[in-house]
Amino acid sequence: MPYAEQADRARTGCLNVLVVEDNEDSATIEALLLGMENHSVQIACDGFTALRQVQDFQPDVVLLDIGLPGLDGFEVARRVYKMRLPRRPLLVAVTAYGDDDAVRRSKAAGIDMHLVKPVPPETLCMLLRRFSDVLRGRPG
Repeated sequence: MPYAEQADRARTGCLNVLVVEDNEDSATIEALLLGMENHSVQIACDGFTALRQVQDFQPDVVLLDIGLPGLDGFEVARRVYKMRLPRRPLLVAVTAYGDDDAVRRSKAAGIDMHLVKPVPPETLCMLLRRFSDVLRGRPG
């Protein structure tokens, strides 16, 4: 997506969100919730698909499960960090792994925020609203 179009979406509060989750039911529910908030959402159910979609979809935010088939979320994050993108997406771990080691590994992989499942829907919506405000130049 051209940068100008991304900026237009951010001005309206709509974001491109990639949900990376191997549980298809959970991914679908998350996508429906975020779609109801007027975000454009795509789903990837494994690490390799997630990387292709980051390149093609140019998400503003990636909600990233850690325990994925193929590449785990830590490796996905490391590879996204190395991609040549107009703007790197906000990487948010949404995972069942909440121990100190998982949080440390998230930071080391370049993940911006680490949330432990189950994440209340209002928390995800608030996070995306705040990030959209930051992109629009409003204090977050």
